[in-house]
Amino acid sequence: MPKVIYTEIDIVDMVKRGALSLEINEDVMLTDLAYEKANRLGLKLVSNKPENPPAAPVRPYIAQQTTQKQMEATPGAEAPRPAADDLTQRIRSAVAARMGNQVDPALLDVIIQRVLASTGAK
Repeated sequence: MPKVIYTEIDIVDMVKRGALSLEINEDVMLTDLAYEKANRLGLKLVSNKPENPPAAPVRPYIAQQTTQKQMEATPGAEAPRPAADDLTQRIRSAVAARMGNQVDPALLDVIIQRVLASTGAK
């Protein structure tokens, strides 16, 4: 059976006709813009299997946190963590090398601290 590909124009037409949902399966594909348009217009995308949306960002840091939590729960297993000060300095140096003096140092420090705190590195 051939695949059906929906574009954002198709999604707009469906909503105008009163469609409330669209069944997604192996034979139905949505473009990235169609997926976004469906979400904006409230068209419910129904699927029998959980999937990432098109072009979904891969978040390896979430997987790393899970792995670290699993290792913490396992007796005798330890994940080596670099010191937060070392990470802060390495990040600051990398940003300075890339951006020069375009970044406010105080703002950069705040951002680094927030990121380290949210990832559990600090």
